[in-house]
Amino acid sequence: MLHVRAVSWMVAATVLWSTAGLVTRWLERAQSFEVTFWRSLFAGLSMAGILVCVRRREAWAVVRAAGWPGVLSGLMFGTMFTCFMLAVTRTTVANALVVNSLYPVFAALLSALVLGTRLRAYTWIAIGAAAGGMAVMFAAGLGDGLSGTLIAFAVPVAGAVNVVTLRKWGRNVDLIPAVLLGGLFSALVTLPFALPFEASAHDIAWLAALGMFQLALPCMLLVMASRYLPPAEVALLTLLEAVLGPLWAWLGVGETPGTPTLVGGGIVLLAIAGNEFIALYGPTKLRRLRTTA
Repeated sequence: MLHVRAVSWMVAATVLWSTAGLVTRWLERAQSFEVTFWRSLFAGLSMAGILVCVRRREAWAVVRAAGWPGVLSGLMFGTMFTCFMLAVTRTTVANALVVNSLYPVFAALLSALVLGTRLRAYTWIAIGAAAGGMAVMFAAGLGDGLSGTLIAFAVPVAGAVNVVTLRKWGRNVDLIPAVLLGGLFSALVTLPFALPFEASAHDIAWLAALGMFQLALPCMLLVMASRYLPPAEVALLTLLEAVLGPLWAWLGVGETPGTPTLVGGGIVLLAIAGNEFIALYGPTKLRRLRTTA
């Protein structure tokens, strides 16, 4: 079933995205702009390698065939790659993640305007519950760093434009090269601010792994999933990243999550699980289950 397969791709993507916080704890000298530069550069190079391996001599033709939708999607990927790191250097991670919880709302509104998509009431309820859960998770960190919070708004806006672009043109045009373009755009923008380089060989190795497994691969899965899922549902599933991130930090470096994190994370998980359950079975099937029980 295509819907289930697409949801599984998005869950896998969020698991990979959520490892960023843990891996950055293991870096020795690299700082924000340099982390962004190397991570984005390795994401672009990894995506180029994947395209060459899969499409061989057709790789460059696939990039060119992506056309302006590929460039637009690439610009949105590059904006997200860059602005999130800029935001978290100027405000708390909590602020950035709570602002990011608006992603499903922006995606739903833009999808309605551009694609004419009408969301079911249960998805709006799930979006509201998930946003509330995010606020509960990070309430203790809210209030600091206005400039970083404003920059963070670029992430859900760019994300919404991206998923609508992927949904509108992704079935007719292969937009996986957009991940390659996004990595290169982000690397070019952050290069002047990343100099002089201070990363150790240890850092470069971890940043190469981030570029491949935390950006290139999950973003490719996002592109694939966006062909079959409504933009708002894609955006809602990405909120799993904020739930899983603290879990890996707890398991990997012993950062024990507080009660608000556990309660808020539980709300987010229930909201996403409830939405997917109803989307899978549908209100009609659920009524049939109740009548036959």
